[in-house]
Amino acid sequence: MAFGQPEFTSELKALGLNVSRETLQHLETYAALLVKWQARINLVGPATLPDLWRRHFLDSAQLLPLLNGDSLPQTGGGLGRGKREHGRPESSLASPTPARPQDGGGGVLVDLGSGAGFPGLVLAIMTDWRVHLIDSDQRKCAFLRQVALDCGVLDRVTIHAKRVEQVTGVAADVVTARACAPLDELLKLAAPLVGEAGKCVFLKGAQVEDELTRAERHWTMRLDTRGSITDPQGSILVITHLKRKSQ
Repeated sequence: MAFGQPEFTSELKALGLNVSRETLQHLETYAALLVKWQARINLVGPATLPDLWRRHFLDSAQLLPLLNGDSLPQTGGGLGRGKREHGRPESSLASPTPARPQDGGGGVLVDLGSGAGFPGLVLAIMTDWRVHLIDSDQRKCAFLRQVALDCGVLDRVTIHAKRVEQVTGVAADVVTARACAPLDELLKLAAPLVGEAGKCVFLKGAQVEDELTRAERHWTMRLDTRGSITDPQGSILVITHLKRKSQ
């Protein structure tokens, strides 16, 4: 069955999120630009375009309840690893009441390796947060700038056409990433950008357990893990209190 705007809206309602007509119109604009630019540069896997409302928009939008809350809403499918500190299991957190998309609170979000804008640009469109998109590919940054302009969020979106390591002077409330790098490398990139009370929210795939094992050799953290609503093998990592272990 095709997954489009109605199914996208329905899935978010199940998370307690109501999407305005204006926001949906902006996402329609985003989708049209993605298809147009994909013909010239490789933004996403071509096979994902027919399913972009689920594979890209919903995959990004499912992070909305995490921007202000301490944990994910209970949508099922947790990996059983639970919340961790220094690698030890803890009891899971109570789920907060999900925020509506436009109640973002105006925080600062930094998206690593933004590519075609997932999840960072989707979250910019669906909230009032200030969002920094980082990608070293100049052509992808041109695409991100065009989408932000046409969707009316360029005043809140800063596009860094450089490597993540070259970005300075930003203290993020939330750092996001999807399909950017292994977790150990992501934490190295995110650590200088996360504010003192900030957190990392990463979309990860089937190899998450191996990535966590490797990352915990070098980092201590508090970790909340939940299953993705768009990918049975996917997961979302919410990381706070990140510190590098002494060597």
